Amino acid sequence: MALGFTDPTPEAALRARALRLLARREHSRAELRRKLAPHAGEEGVDLEALLDDFTSRGWLSEQRFVEQTVRAKARKYGPLKIAHHLREKGIDQAGIERGLEQARAEEGEALASAWRSRFGTPPADEAERSRQVRFLQQRGFPLEAVLRFLKSQHSRSR
Repeated sequence: MALGFTDPTPEAALRARALRLLARREHSRAELRRKLAPHAGEEGVDLEALLDDFTSRGWLSEQRFVEQTVRAKARKYGPLKIAHHLREKGIDQAGIERGLEQARAEEGEALASAWRSRFGTPPADEAERSRQVRFLQQRGFPLEAVLRFLKSQHSRSR
């Protein structure tokens, strides 16, 4: 250890770790809790108090996390996949619904973009159509929207 420096307290070390994580990207409360729990348990630090402090200071925001996640994923994925991702990160259903309003507004554009990047031409036969439907569903787009989109592409190509 260097002269003149003391070891940080366990709480200060945990706070610094949390700030480093939040400096990289937004985190949900549950996600940050999961990442910090192994370090808080070793030191006996009150993790919930730390998370409450971060929330009150505005450093940790579920709403900001949802908005950033939806904005980043809406270009490539549909609302079903985005909702699943948010659920995995510990966001409640009300937060997911608020965040997906934006994704639903841009769903048609994202669907067309995902389709164009992979295929670009309407399906020639039923096997190709099934392949396109499966791909778009795996990207999180609802079946009804996919079928409606492919039907419109088919009618445009005629």
